[in-house]
Amino acid sequence: MPNPAQPAASIRLDLWLWAARFFKTRALARQAVETGKIEVNGQRAKPARPVAAGDALAIERAGERFVVEVQALASQRGPTSVAQTLYRESEDSKAAREQTRALRAAERAGYQPPETRPDKRARRLIRALGDLDAS
Repeated sequence: MPNPAQPAASIRLDLWLWAARFFKTRALARQAVETGKIEVNGQRAKPARPVAAGDALAIERAGERFVVEVQALASQRGPTSVAQTLYRESEDSKAAREQTRALRAAERAGYQPPETRPDKRARRLIRALGDLDAS
């Protein structure tokens, strides 16, 4: 039986991802690992794969890609400040995520929803455009 005072040498991948707050539940972490969104040292992994300090992880979540190095292990989910000490994200990863985020914001900035409801004439035009297939 392991000694609770001694830190573990390794921990399950899905448990570490959950404790490091990359995913809200262990089930979501397990699903991400099974669908290939997580790589450990450049290889696809299974949810029960042991993770140790020094391992390199590539995590894809919601269109963002994190490249992190495991700094510490935890089997319980704690506050965000504690979770952020479990890993160190590379500077290249941070820059790439910021660039991707800025690109998505620029794409969204192209469409400006109207500030008011369409007037009677605009509604008729919208209806006419919607009926193109009917004729």
